[in-house]
Amino acid sequence: MTAQPAQQIPGVYHRKIGDIVVTAISDGYLDGSMDVMRNVDLEQAHRILKDAFRPARRTNVNAFLIHSKGRIAIVDTGSGNYLQPSAGFVQRNLAAAGIDPASIDTVLLTHMHPDHSAGLTDMSNGERLFPNAELVMHENEPAHWFDDGAMAKADERSRKLYFLAGREQVTPYKNRTRLFRQGEVFPGVTAVPSLGHTPGHTAYLVASGNDQLMIWGDTVHVPEVQTALPEAGMAFDTDLAAAAASRKRMFDRVSTDGMLVAGMHLHFPAFSRLARRGDAYALHPEAWVHTLDAV
Repeated sequence: MTAQPAQQIPGVYHRKIGDIVVTAISDGYLDGSMDVMRNVDLEQAHRILKDAFRPARRTNVNAFLIHSKGRIAIVDTGSGNYLQPSAGFVQRNLAAAGIDPASIDTVLLTHMHPDHSAGLTDMSNGERLFPNAELVMHENEPAHWFDDGAMAKADERSRKLYFLAGREQVTPYKNRTRLFRQGEVFPGVTAVPSLGHTPGHTAYLVASGNDQLMIWGDTVHVPEVQTALPEAGMAFDTDLAAAAASRKRMFDRVSTDGMLVAGMHLHFPAFSRLARRGDAYALHPEAWVHTLDAV
């Protein structure tokens, strides 16, 4: 008798953007309560999820490789061994994609939260998991997370999970860190500061020829709810109002331009388009294709 499958295929998916190839890498998922949502009626939020056949808040965690001009960057690094056991699979899926982490020369961080930066470093020994990479992020990120005054004002959970852990994750790269305000940060990749979720939260616009992709970071955490209700934010937004304003600007930009988007918390493999629906929006995941030239 043939054995039934016991595990999924690797979480790897490629998408061409002109001459650039972007590879979605799944880190897994994180389960949590809807109680962390803000500026939203929770009964309405639960109803939206239920109507989308998603009865609970399950947050996908994604990273993205960018293959451009003979170089490889990774946007975010997943959660390493720092969070739930259902996440932390970036390294495993890089291996499945045939990528040696030592071949990645640039890590582009959207921001320093543990589901994005904890995969930078092996927290058990402090070794870099991307040994040859330059760490690139908005200048506001280390300025905030290394600010002892800001840390003193935070609650105990935030001090441990964001400030102290973030410092541990990025410090091994201190001699190979490059900070930016905006502009091109990697061949074909332009930083698009989208501040609010954190002080330096940044999206990345990938462009080649006539093709564009906006990797919008944490513009949303609960896609079904926040596209329907753009005011809805999260307890871990550093500035709730600024995060909502950035989300609305991003929604307007990508929907007006019909731009392809990807996000760290869109359902894998994440490539989607956003359509305006009155004062709300709807995400339309792109159909899976089996060859890169078919896109």
